[in-house]
Amino acid sequence: MNSSRNLSLAFLIVALLCIPFADLALYQVEPWDELARMGQGIIQPSFPELSILADSLMITVAFAFIAVSGAAFLGLLLALVFHSRSVRIFSASIRAVHELFWGLIFMQIYGLSATTGVLAILVPFTGIFAKMFAEIIEQQSTVPHSALSMRTDRLSQYFYTKLPQAWPQMLSYTRYRFECALRSSTILGFIGLPTLGFYLETAFKQGQYDEVAGLLFSFFILIATIRWWFFTKIVPAYALIPAYLVLAFIALPDSPAVYGSSLVQFLTQDIWPKALLNGDVSASINWYQHQLFDIALPALWDTLLLAQLALVATGLLVLLFYPWASKAFFPKSFSFMRGFGRSSLLVLRSIPEMVFAFVFLLIFGPSGIPAVLALALHNAGLISYLLMRHSEQIKYRSDAGKGINHYFYEVTPRIYPHFLSLLLYRWEVIIRESAILGILGVTTLGFYIDSAFEDIRYDRAFFLIVISALLNIAVDSFSRRIRAKVSA
Repeated sequence: MNSSRNLSLAFLIVALLCIPFADLALYQVEPWDELARMGQGIIQPSFPELSILADSLMITVAFAFIAVSGAAFLGLLLALVFHSRSVRIFSASIRAVHELFWGLIFMQIYGLSATTGVLAILVPFTGIFAKMFAEIIEQQSTVPHSALSMRTDRLSQYFYTKLPQAWPQMLSYTRYRFECALRSSTILGFIGLPTLGFYLETAFKQGQYDEVAGLLFSFFILIATIRWWFFTKIVPAYALIPAYLVLAFIALPDSPAVYGSSLVQFLTQDIWPKALLNGDVSASINWYQHQLFDIALPALWDTLLLAQLALVATGLLVLLFYPWASKAFFPKSFSFMRGFGRSSLLVLRSIPEMVFAFVFLLIFGPSGIPAVLALALHNAGLISYLLMRHSEQIKYRSDAGKGINHYFYEVTPRIYPHFLSLLLYRWEVIIRESAILGILGVTTLGFYIDSAFEDIRYDRAFFLIVISALLNIAVDSFSRRIRAKVSA
C-alpha cells in the first residue's frame, strides 16, 4: 500500500509541476448562446433520415466487427509466439499508432473505402490482442501441462492445456474490445469515412445540435444493447460469428478499385524526404534535424504535458465517480441511484473524446483545457465502470463501516492497487488519444500530423507518426514496470 501511495503522490506532484508549462489559457469566448442551443437540442433531439441513420450504424458496426474478428484471430496467433522479442516489438509498434493515424495512412493508399476503415482498426487491435492474449495465457495454471508427453509440440501444448483455461477470459476481453472498436469506428468518421462520426462532425460544424443529440442517443443505445443483440445467451457467440461476418461484409460501403502501384509508391517514395531519395546525405540529416528539433520535440512536450494532466484528472474523477454505480455502496433499496450512476458512466465512456473536445472548445477556447477535460471524462467513465465491477466482486465484513467510512477505510483501500493498475494501463492510451485531439487544433503531435497530411507532406507525417509510436512504446514499457511493482 505504501508503494501505491508513493506512486500516486509522485504522479500528483508531476502533474502540478506541468501546469505552468501547459497551454491552459482561458480565452474570452461567449459560448452561452451556443450552449443554450445544445441544451435545447438534447431536450428535443431529432434524427436524420432512417436510411442514413441505419446505413451509418451498420457501417460503424461492420467496420468494428470485421476488424475485431480479424484482429482477435491474428492476435491469438501472435500470442502463441509472443515470447519472441521480434514479435513483441512488432506488436508494440503497430498498437502504438492510433487508429485515426492508421486511417490517415491507409486513406492515402485506399482512399475513403471500406478497406481503409477495417484496416485502421484491425492493425492496432492486432497488436493489442497479441499482448493481452499472451498475458492471459501466461496467467493460467501449469498443472495440466505436466500430464502431457515431453515430446508434445508447443502448439498442442497451448491448445490442450492453456487455451481451454484462458478461453472464458479471452472471450470476455474480446467483448470489451468490440465496444472499443465501435468507438474507434465512430471516430474514423471524423476523417471522412461514412460511419456515425461523419454525421456527428457534420452536424456539429453546422450547429445542428438536435441532430447531434439524436446521433449520440442512437450510439448510446447501440452500446447499451450489445448484450442483447450481439452476445445473446440463447445462441452461443461462436455460433453467430459466421452469420455476423457475412452480414458485416454485405453492409460495407462500395470500395474503389485499388492498384498495387499506389501502395508501392507510397511505401518507397511518398513517405521519404526527397533528399534521402536523391542520395543527399547532408541534406537528409538537415531535414531530419529540422523535423525533430523544430516540430517533433516541442509537439512531444505539449503532448506529454496534456497527457500527464489528463491522467491525474482521470484518477481523481474515477475516485469520485465509481461509488455511485456500485452495489458496495448502494444496495437493492437504492437501485435507482445505482442505475443513475451506471447510466452516467455509460454516457461518459460512450461519447468519443472528439465530441467532448468539440463542446469544451466552445466553452474554453482553443487551448489545452478542452483536451484535458475530454480525455479525463471519457477515461474516467471507462475506468470507473471497470472499478465498479471489481468492487462488487469483493466480499466485505458484516461489521464493515457505512457511508464515508465504508468508502475510505473498507472499499477504496482494497481496490486501490487495481485502480492504479487500470490507470497506468490507460496512460499509454491517454497519450495516444491526446495526440489525435490535435486534429481539432490543440498543438499536440496530432496537429502537425494532420497538417502534414493536408499539405501532402507524407514524409513529415510518417516521421511524426514514428515519433508518436516511439513515445507510446516508451510509456507502455515504463507503465508496465510500474504496474509490476504495484501488484507485487
